[in-house]
Amino acid sequence: MARTLAISQTLNHIMTTLGISARELARAVGASDKTVARWLADGTYPQHGSRKKLAGLDALTDLLEESFVDTESLQLWFHGENRYLGGLRPVDAVISGRIDRATAAIENILSGIFT
Repeated sequence: MARTLAISQTLNHIMTTLGISARELARAVGASDKTVARWLADGTYPQHGSRKKLAGLDALTDLLEESFVDTESLQLWFHGENRYLGGLRPVDAVISGRIDRATAAIENILSGIFT
């Protein structure tokens, strides 16, 4: 996570940019809804595995922001069916904890492998 913001600011930025809920964020990083609520209140800080997954989600968010001209286009791609993912949506890959698959999908588009 490159930004030096409070964890709540980083999480809110990710959720707003990607168009996901706190519950979906919790599923993506393998945390409970209560834990994410505490993070959003700056009551606790993510530990070990969750921190690593959040870093991956933050990096994906940054890559998507660099790749799309606006948030609307980003969210259309993120919530739309994707050929690289076999018709699944990148958001579904993320929510199932496979942030790496959504990252690979956008990287392949950027490299010209998939369109």
